[in-house]
Amino acid sequence: MNVVPAQEVKRRGIAAVDEALEQGPVHIIKNNRPQYVVLTEERYSELLEAQEEAALARLKDSLKDAKAGRVTRHDSVEALMRHMDSKPAA
Repeated sequence: MNVVPAQEVKRRGIAAVDEALEQGPVHIIKNNRPQYVVLTEERYSELLEAQEEAALARLKDSLKDAKAGRVTRHDSVEALMRHMDSKPAA
């Protein structure tokens, strides 16, 4: 993990983060625990794009299931939740 203590950021400013970013995402440690992650704008955009692609893929799979008749109907949210709890995790 690429880490920089918060005190180092306070002391040296953004230069401390800039140097660490050359090795990848930077975890800022505060009170001996990771508190923040700093990414380059490019890496952040890549993560957002990947998230959107994954959501779109899930929607497409759901539409395929619906068209194929692989759906269930429930009378209430509680019934849906019971059904979901009874299914083994994928």
